[in-house]
Amino acid sequence: MQRKLIGRTREKAILEKAYQSNQPEMIAVIGRRRVGKTFLVKTVYAEKIDFSITGVQNATRDEQLKNFKFELERVADNFLPIQQPDSWMDAFILLIKYLEKTAVKDKKQVVFFDELPWLSTSKSGFLRALSFFWNSWAIDRNIVVVICGSAASWMIQKVVNDKGGLHNRITKQLTVNPFNLAETEHFLNEIGWHFDRYQALELYMAMGGIPHYLKEVEADKSAVQNIDKICFSQDGILRKEFSRLYPALFDNSEKHILIIRALAAKPNGITRADILVATGLANGGSLTRILNELEESGFISKYFPYGKKKKDLLFRLTDEYSLFYLKFIENKVHEEESVWQKLSQTQSYKAWSGYAFENICLKHVAQIKKALEIGGIYSQSGSFYLKGDAENAGAQIDLFIDRNDRVINLCEIKFYQEEFVISKEYAQQLRRKMSVFREVTKTKKHLNFVFITVFGIRKNAHSGGLVTGELTVDDLFV
Repeated sequence: MQRKLIGRTREKAILEKAYQSNQPEMIAVIGRRRVGKTFLVKTVYAEKIDFSITGVQNATRDEQLKNFKFELERVADNFLPIQQPDSWMDAFILLIKYLEKTAVKDKKQVVFFDELPWLSTSKSGFLRALSFFWNSWAIDRNIVVVICGSAASWMIQKVVNDKGGLHNRITKQLTVNPFNLAETEHFLNEIGWHFDRYQALELYMAMGGIPHYLKEVEADKSAVQNIDKICFSQDGILRKEFSRLYPALFDNSEKHILIIRALAAKPNGITRADILVATGLANGGSLTRILNELEESGFISKYFPYGKKKKDLLFRLTDEYSLFYLKFIENKVHEEESVWQKLSQTQSYKAWSGYAFENICLKHVAQIKKALEIGGIYSQSGSFYLKGDAENAGAQIDLFIDRNDRVINLCEIKFYQEEFVISKEYAQQLRRKMSVFREVTKTKKHLNFVFITVFGIRKNAHSGGLVTGELTVDDLFV
């Protein structure tokens, strides 16, 4: 079945506008592995692509050049004599000759370089030759050059922020993110999966909005059955994906994985100082680079706790699959059937599901603001955490939305498989949280408690007068 392009309205518009422009365009498409960058470009441009090449992972320069020769021979269809190029400069000269021979007046040509970091092997001269191609030829042509890579930090450092021949040559930068919940639901519906939103949420919590993972879902199986098949069966694609994921994106990925493990052990987030202690890594520019690489590739996120200093910045693992893998798959022996059915009844599941749902809410703040009808009000969001001591209990706010209209929404996020009930004791805890937040932050703004749950809260004497806003999982699917 031919896949449709789901969502990606903004990204599609950028690509189409570039094709219609009267200027040469160089577009950098960035996004993590398996997120659908290649599918997006090839779907939007389709038959408009005059030449494309995909880098080969861990290949030498000579192997990449053989790949180039093969791709050029395939599209040239023998009308252009092609010898094996000895360098990338020779390869781009061949490409120029091919494009000049096939150019049609008033028709924009499209060239697509996929997995650019793999093409540009160490000391290969690829980027220098690409700079020559653009500055000496393409810049005066009716052309779109698309460069794409999963190593987001490499793309930004080596191409977007290049100080050499590609300096300021990128005309458009396009970041492709994982699907949100609404796009995930649309994608699942297109493949014939029509279970309720609770089950769609279960899938998202385990594998995130990665199209390559979601396409493994079978329409006649529930979320539990699909998670069993995809994550725990012997041939499930996510059973061993973790070991391939980070090495495919980062050189010396062992340090990246150390940080991912440290963050997985503290799902609420930890500071840079905590990361140093947990990993044993040295403080300095190398750590900063690795953290930036993980953030730019969409694996971790950083949050400023309310009223805290920069050194108190929290880093949090927000890649759903990595958290799921480290919690339930790695170093576990699951020989029986219905693994996930059994695991979802354990205490570990309850702890993980709370963190996973909280992460999803943090990624859907725009949808939360829309549901609260405050989308047009400027605001900042984050978390609040006060560590307790011998004299005072601590306090944690899962999500705050600090609004410019002098209101702060304090959001309690609860993953519960039925209506959540606020007891007398819990209501007292909430009031104490609010009191601590006001005392510590010294805010004069009005404070509202908002509950974000799966199926809502049960109205009772303890919720009245305390909860001023209530959102369910349906409000996240917009």
